[in-house]
Amino acid sequence: MEDHPEKTCSIDRLIRHPRLVAAALAGRKTEQRRDGVYGWPGERFTLQGVPFVCTALERQRLGDMDDADARAEGFPDLAAYREMILTLHRTMGWNPDALVWVHRFRRCDDTPAPSNEGEESA
Repeated sequence: MEDHPEKTCSIDRLIRHPRLVAAALAGRKTEQRRDGVYGWPGERFTLQGVPFVCTALERQRLGDMDDADARAEGFPDLAAYREMILTLHRTMGWNPDALVWVHRFRRCDDTPAPSNEGEESA
């Protein structure tokens, strides 16, 4: 894509952690932050056979994230998101000035997301 750098990884690797996959399938996760570009707007991928499409890609500082961003990542708030990131990436500190790529996506099938009543966030 002319407006974005080359991809650093395949879009199929955008969302890998089982809890995050479940959150996306349930409709609780519509964004994924990565340190590289995994997919471009318009690019499609599947999670457990369910089709999704990347709708936007933009650069963001970690320090600019707020609770709304964390909820779009499938977490109840920024503190929970940060805790999960630091747990998954034990050698990485939380650097508010670090730049990440925000991949926004949506389901592109006609099947509604399952009800998430009584379920915990990712």
